[in-house]
Amino acid sequence: MTYHDYINSYLDEVRQIAEKMDRNEINRMIEVLEKVRDEKGRLFILGVGGGAGHASHAVNDFRKLAGIEAYTPVDNVSEITARTNDDGWHTIFSNWLLGSNLNNEDAIMIFSVGGGNAEKNISANLIEAIKFAKQVGAKVLGVVGRDGGHTKKEADVCVLVPVVNPETVTPHTEAFQAVIWHLIVSHPKFQKQKGKWESTK
Repeated sequence: MTYHDYINSYLDEVRQIAEKMDRNEINRMIEVLEKVRDEKGRLFILGVGGGAGHASHAVNDFRKLAGIEAYTPVDNVSEITARTNDDGWHTIFSNWLLGSNLNNEDAIMIFSVGGGNAEKNISANLIEAIKFAKQVGAKVLGVVGRDGGHTKKEADVCVLVPVVNPETVTPHTEAFQAVIWHLIVSHPKFQKQKGKWESTK
């Protein structure tokens, strides 16, 4: 396969995924987020690896463009590493949410490729965070890939990025996580402030 062949194949997969996305589930996610905002709740965004990078970026967009009070624990490397060292990797998010007084007016949003799997001990920190959120009555949202794992099973709303090629699950899932949150914060009925380049004549 040449570079050009792969480029064509990859971008064709992007088109297929966009066509297969569940528009109704995205709409439901916007409705939940609107309710959280209207009731002065907070949004906590969680992810590891690429999802952690997305969490930091998305917090900025939800705060600045959508007017939602939003946070992510991954922005505080000192606390995350201290909690990992002292309490264990599996509780870094749940204990952080506990310290943030997560409650039933709030929501958590998970960015993950697999969504967590307790049996295989994958993304145990996301699983514990979801368990804690359910205990306190916070809404659980997710944008995940593959079969969605624990997040898909337990979330109030979960957008599943369709798998069109098992060899490119991770890059497509992470790319479409960014597509979904950007879609939400740029929705004209949901957005509170336009982006710089959209407001510059």
